[in-house]
Amino acid sequence: MNDPIPLLGFATTPLELISFVLAVITVVLNIRQTHWAWLFSILSSATYGVVFFGARLYGDMALQVVFIVVSVWGWYQWLYGGARHQGLVVTRLSAASRWYAIGAWLVGFALIALFLRTWTNTDVPHIDGFLTAGSLVGQVLLSRKKVENWHVWIAVDVLYVGLYVYKGLMLTAILYAVFIVLAWIGLRTWSRIAQQEVKA
Repeated sequence: MNDPIPLLGFATTPLELISFVLAVITVVLNIRQTHWAWLFSILSSATYGVVFFGARLYGDMALQVVFIVVSVWGWYQWLYGGARHQGLVVTRLSAASRWYAIGAWLVGFALIALFLRTWTNTDVPHIDGFLTAGSLVGQVLLSRKKVENWHVWIAVDVLYVGLYVYKGLMLTAILYAVFIVLAWIGLRTWSRIAQQEVKA
């Protein structure tokens, strides 16, 4: 599954292609607030973990394991995480919560980058650590149906495009370029929904 195959003028692997398709389905279902998105998130995280291991992106590989765990939690949250165990509705973070999210991202970045630099042979510990920490924050916010998750994903996805081009994961770089567009659509869609929830 990891033997290179040509696609649109560059090399990829069947596993990267499968991961690509599963990840796109995940984000489209997230935008639509369909709880089955979490199943596709689990599947794409599992396959991408193998892809990233082969590319020596150990932060991203470990992130996929965390994503699987958070996806199970997120699935439960979307179905039963609201008041009286109802499904969650889309809301915005408070001002204080935004600062907590930024702080968690920065602390996570420092710890993950230090670990990667010290204990792995990655050649990109700092950007890998920064994006891994940001992705964790984005995933937690998505699990709680916070509009700001899409802000995080837009920022992270832009940087991921450059990282994956550098690593020769061209199909994944294209995927993250698609993610930028989908995250923008998600931001606009969820912002409208949150506005309606406030008025209700």
